[in-house]
Amino acid sequence: MSTAFDSIKQGLHEAIAHAKAEGEAQMHYPRAVDVKAVRAKVGMTQEQFAARFGFSTATLRHWERGDRTPTGPSLVLLNVIERNPQAVIQTLA
Repeated sequence: MSTAFDSIKQGLHEAIAHAKAEGEAQMHYPRAVDVKAVRAKVGMTQEQFAARFGFSTATLRHWERGDRTPTGPSLVLLNVIERNPQAVIQTLA
């Protein structure tokens, strides 16, 4: 093969490897949260916590019992509440 072909082939392999590495580096998976502990930390009843942060009380109960696990945006929000509840409360006020 020609030197030009080898150079282009090498460049394409490097570009693909770079794109794969960037895609993996950008993925973020929020960690699981003990919902009952987060609620206790904030010092709210189930009804207060659900109303304040936009969850249904039934869903909150399922999470606390372990019947269901929060996912997606709910899990992200719970992680933020766990780390800085006052910031979320102030933002939603």
